[in-house]
Amino acid sequence: MQLDKAFGYYFENMRAEGRVHCPYRICPFGAHVDHQHGLVAGFALDKGVDMIYAKSEEPIVELYSLNFEGQMRFTIKRNPHIHKNWGDYPRAAMKSLFEHGYEPRYGFSGVIEGTLPIGGLSSSAAVILTYIAAFCKVNDFHPERSKMIEMALWAEQSFIGLNIGKLDQSCEVYCEKDNLLYLDTLDDSFENIPVSKKMPGFKIGIFFSGVPRALVNSAYNARVDECKSAAYALKAYAGIPYEKFADTYLRDVPETVFRQYRDKLPESFAKRAEHFYSEFARVKRGVDAWKKGDIHAFGQVVFESGNSSIYNYESGSKELRTLHEIMLDTPGIYGGRFSGAGFKGCCMAIVDPEYTEQIEERITTKYLDKFPELKDKFSVHFCDTANGIEKL
Repeated sequence: MQLDKAFGYYFENMRAEGRVHCPYRICPFGAHVDHQHGLVAGFALDKGVDMIYAKSEEPIVELYSLNFEGQMRFTIKRNPHIHKNWGDYPRAAMKSLFEHGYEPRYGFSGVIEGTLPIGGLSSSAAVILTYIAAFCKVNDFHPERSKMIEMALWAEQSFIGLNIGKLDQSCEVYCEKDNLLYLDTLDDSFENIPVSKKMPGFKIGIFFSGVPRALVNSAYNARVDECKSAAYALKAYAGIPYEKFADTYLRDVPETVFRQYRDKLPESFAKRAEHFYSEFARVKRGVDAWKKGDIHAFGQVVFESGNSSIYNYESGSKELRTLHEIMLDTPGIYGGRFSGAGFKGCCMAIVDPEYTEQIEERITTKYLDKFPELKDKFSVHFCDTANGIEKL
């Protein structure tokens, strides 16, 4: 059911007045380090979250989703309750607006849809940004892009309860079509680097494992704590002043300190730190390859990032690891890795457009040979880069 038809079905006596689109994102390298103030890189995709809506003259939000069941209806208020359903995301957006100095008076009636299966493309950040944008439009708010990122990040961290960094929101706000976003999450400085004229054409392959992802209930938060624990211990060993655990990051610790005291750390902490420092170097190499238009070197860095995510960050389900192994040996794939946190969800790849049919056939056949029970859930998609959410 298309959005406009769905809106007419659910709201018979209304006419849609506005639309919001927020893209999904992928991170070719720089994974799992934004919460430690690392360097990251990303693309926005030409697929994402779409919502059409009509402004309400009352402080009421009424929503339907084409991906989830049920109607969500609530009153605008400063302190909403958590209900453990998809309605928590518009509530999180609303709460974050209040927390950041905005006083929404008007709600909206809307229908929302994610255009790809959920898992690994930062759909949660995209949907929150979509709701924030809708609240801002109907209330005539015009936050800067940095404020949009701040509000969306707060919504996920403080209301939903996920200890994420700002990679997802930054990509979905700052990215530009045919550019690689290069972001330093320590100071939020960023650069959109245009594709080189020397770079061959490419597409982005998305391979959904058929197993959905739910980060709040995954090992994601535990990995963040392991990174912080490594940083805290390294500071103690080296005599570096430290204060609150929550304010401790691996970016605060020189790599020389890590190399000196690595063997004193529990192995899991050491592996998480190894991923951080090696990923820091990989991002620089990958950005350099992008600037030179060397898609083979660029893809190799993507593969290396995926390997470190498996062996050092220790993320990835058996399904995603299988996909990763297949990608390593598939002609036409320059590089690939888990997308998102790597706990179920999907894999992404930088691919040669001339090989898309062969890639889809090979990956589908080999993957379903291993997991035939996922035949009706596994899917392959090819995307292009895109702009981030519109400025408000």
